[in-house]
Amino acid sequence: MNAQESTSTRPYLIRALYEWCTDNGLTPYVAVRVDESVQVPREFVHEGEIVLNISYDATSALQLGNDFIEFKARFGGKPRDILVPVGRVIAIYARENGQGMAFPAPVDGLVVPSSPVSLAPASSAVVLEEAPAAAADERVVQLVPAADAESGAGDAPRPTPGPAGGRPSLKRVK
Repeated sequence: MNAQESTSTRPYLIRALYEWCTDNGLTPYVAVRVDESVQVPREFVHEGEIVLNISYDATSALQLGNDFIEFKARFGGKPRDILVPVGRVIAIYARENGQGMAFPAPVDGLVVPSSPVSLAPASSAVVLEEAPAAAADERVVQLVPAADAESGAGDAPRPTPGPAGGRPSLKRVK
């Protein structure tokens, strides 16, 4: 079996980070790019994305499979069946500290590589840059070191967290 024939690492990484969150008393959230294959309450979808709390306390019958994440949850007091194809998950992270992993966002109509992009500290951050394409529908993504990494600044101090009770957020670099 070569690399092209192997299964995606995405579901395994999602399960590992879910387990890490629960083992450390953190709340696992998944960010999902919504399309017609994603079964979620549409009224909670904003700009084509939804963030779901997949903690034990927020879900029932949670199944983190290789192809789908399935569970039952309440939205606005109404019970809902949720079905998310693993390929539509764009990030999994802990609500309390934002630590986790982002994945390449699925592009409708194009095949997305299954290798993840990790959320790295600012000193070793990676910026995704879209290279000029020869054809209109051909896309190439290059990994380019961030300016801090190039200047050899070393480990920069982490920014201070926002106000108490602030909600962590992921910043997608395009």
